[in-house]
Amino acid sequence: MFTDLEEISIQCPYCGETISLLLDIPSGSQCYYEDCSVCCSPIYVQIEVYDNGQAHVTCKRDED
Repeated sequence: MFTDLEEISIQCPYCGETISLLLDIPSGSQCYYEDCSVCCSPIYVQIEVYDNGQAHVTCKRDED
């Protein structure tokens, strides 16, 4: 099944480099870990999707 992925740029909370993430907004709210493509540290990604279709993305260190 094909879903629309949205690409966003974030700053890694470990190394500070800008990296890209592909988000699956139509799947709804979710939490997962994504490794930084520069320093390989685990970034905790939380996506909150609201009723109006807007999404809020939080990315932080695993230990925060």
